[in-house]
Amino acid sequence: MLFVDNQENTDPRTNIALETYLVENRLTDQPLLLFYINEPSIIIGRNQNTVEEVNQRYVEEHGIHVVRRMSGGGAVYHDLGNFSYCFIQEEHGPARDFSVFTRPVIEALHQMGVAGAKLEGRNDLLIDGKKFSGNAMYIKNGRMTAHGTILYDADLDAVTAALKPRADKIESKGIKSVRSRVTNIRPYVADAYQHLDTREFRDHLLLRIFGVNSRADVPEYTLSADDWAQVAAIRAERFANWDWNYGRSPAFTSERYHKYPQGAVDFRFNVEQGGNIKEIKIYGDFFGVGDIADVEKRLTGIPYRRDAIAAAFADFDTALYFGGIAAKDLIDQLVG
Repeated sequence: MLFVDNQENTDPRTNIALETYLVENRLTDQPLLLFYINEPSIIIGRNQNTVEEVNQRYVEEHGIHVVRRMSGGGAVYHDLGNFSYCFIQEEHGPARDFSVFTRPVIEALHQMGVAGAKLEGRNDLLIDGKKFSGNAMYIKNGRMTAHGTILYDADLDAVTAALKPRADKIESKGIKSVRSRVTNIRPYVADAYQHLDTREFRDHLLLRIFGVNSRADVPEYTLSADDWAQVAAIRAERFANWDWNYGRSPAFTSERYHKYPQGAVDFRFNVEQGGNIKEIKIYGDFFGVGDIADVEKRLTGIPYRRDAIAAAFADFDTALYFGGIAAKDLIDQLVG
């Protein structure tokens, strides 16, 4: 595995563009590890409806970036007290297991005193029952990234103020608020590391993951000027683009929402006079790794009938697009 230095960029649009570039371009045969720290920002899941996830007034008043990432899952808050890790490699079926990628992070945290850190459920890292890291995956052309965040010394009050999760998401977990279920890990690290700021802690974690004693001993893949130029192009095209981050959605007249164990799915659609689905958007925090636009395209223009919708779903791997939610359940949800 090789480490990729992001040159201490803190612009989330640049960092997510860099990660995307590394996934979408095979620069080396070896797996890659990328770390980055973002300025205050909300990172939206690929399939989420941004306006329903973000407290827009708070975001504007505090100059918080809103950026839609390539992977599914839910919205997360980043600031300079939070850092992200990204494992990037060729895609292999068994490697879709989050434990494969979170294990070296957990082991490194254990070495630094965070003894109670563990993977719980499919994709969350917890300590004392509180979440300090969420993880997601994205696959493109046979390559993948498995990435996660670590709340080290973040502003947890801002997490609460900037996000507005649906009430059923809170109620389903038996908790009162976002603030009550997340934690920083700084209070849990060993005394020898308590003085470290976020960057210093990140650098120590890097050494533990590679099992070396100095930064000079970490094997690295160095990006060229051309690489950075292509990252800048991706940034401009997608992550600095309002249409990408917020999206110009049509005014849908129908909504079918359901919360599954694997995540929420929210169908928004119009049915034209002839009975065909005219427009459809699919939102949610489900963990599919396929591009949900493929499903939207297949459903657009077909009759709004159970048999037509079932036929459209017949060729889709729902595990790929919806994280394991059964096609029958999705059809039942869509047509009632």
